[in-house]
Amino acid sequence: MTGFAIGAKIKALRIKNGLTQEELANRSELSKGFISQVESEQTSPSIATLVDILECLGTNLTEFFSDATEERVVFTKEDYFINETPEEGRLITWLIPNCQKNDMEPIILELAPGGVSPNDEPHAGEEFGYVLSGAVQVIIGKHKYKAKKGESFYFAADENHSIANIGNSTAKILWISTPPSF
Repeated sequence: MTGFAIGAKIKALRIKNGLTQEELANRSELSKGFISQVESEQTSPSIATLVDILECLGTNLTEFFSDATEERVVFTKEDYFINETPEEGRLITWLIPNCQKNDMEPIILELAPGGVSPNDEPHAGEEFGYVLSGAVQVIIGKHKYKAKKGESFYFAADENHSIANIGNSTAKILWISTPPSF
């Protein structure tokens, strides 16, 4: 592990999680002074203590010591995953790979005339969509709302919900769900 700055990486994770040294110390049942010494590379935690600190920071030893490169920001068509169900008049394109680990999940949903998205059960979170082409009906519980090209929708996902193409041409929607549910 030559050159691996454990303290600097812990400090970066702590800041990323919006915690002060004192808050991290309290959560991991350590002193603020000890956290400060670890972050400034004045001392090294035991493996057991490091595991506790990392757990409080939402990670683990494997992820912490992985040689993963910087978080990816830009994705191309080569990264997309497509699921086509022509019998149901639907094509779903996942725009970000492995989105289940993220807080939100963006997809492009294409619906043939009469096509309907899968019915999504109530869940904690929200749904946002922007109609790129066509006209759709957003169905939330017993309510139905019409949205056409250039319009968007946004709602709490606390009722069954789906989208139906009510037009005569293919509808294309950028749909973002939080948490991931597709």
